[in-house]
Amino acid sequence: MTQLSEMIAKAQNIVFFGGAGVSTASGIPDFRSAHGLYSGAQGRSYEEMLSHGYFMRHNDAFWAFYKNVMLYPDAKPNAAHLALARLEKQGKLKAVLTQNIDGLHQLAGSQNVLELHGTVHRNFCMQCGWQTDLAGILAQDGAPVCPVCGGRIKPDVVLYGEMLDEDVTDRALTAIAQCDLLIVGGTSLVVHPAAGFITYRRPTTPLVLINRDETPYDDRAQLVIHEDIAKVLDEAIPL
Repeated sequence: MTQLSEMIAKAQNIVFFGGAGVSTASGIPDFRSAHGLYSGAQGRSYEEMLSHGYFMRHNDAFWAFYKNVMLYPDAKPNAAHLALARLEKQGKLKAVLTQNIDGLHQLAGSQNVLELHGTVHRNFCMQCGWQTDLAGILAQDGAPVCPVCGGRIKPDVVLYGEMLDEDVTDRALTAIAQCDLLIVGGTSLVVHPAAGFITYRRPTTPLVLINRDETPYDDRAQLVIHEDIAKVLDEAIPL
């Protein structure tokens, strides 16, 4: 913890890259865990049920799974989100790169958040482009339909089989390439292409990994902390 605090104190251009572990303290399980609790999966993998093909072929089943597993409208930012927002206000944290789709970084006060996999808070009609927020989705039972044209509604999240947004990806890679400290937390670093983003940092840029379990990149990091990320960031980034 002392070493992490010292690294943060020295840095002036920090980038944080986080995954599902950042939000678990807010009561949002990673969807691998949540999938195991979902009774309607019927042997299907979460990759299948969150794929573009499944969304197109089995729209009702997709939305049943999505609403039960992916949506937590009452979740609040935890100590990790709040600590990162503090670090941004101090002028040190230049960007938050997140694989999460819950919007909790913004709710905590972070301004420069790059959502690699999109967000549950934006939804659009595939036919006419009409848009709605999360409340609009939850207000409809089953698979939502567009009130304007009756078209199919799609959440603005990156499903399996879809490409990441090119603009968001470019901005994320640029942020990593320019930072002087890269902190990665709450992610197993196994979901690609996002997991490979950390290889874009400069060779001289220190890498900090904070995750309960080991990752494939632990041996490349200057500092590895196998602890709860909310506890670690709250202690390392004082008020």
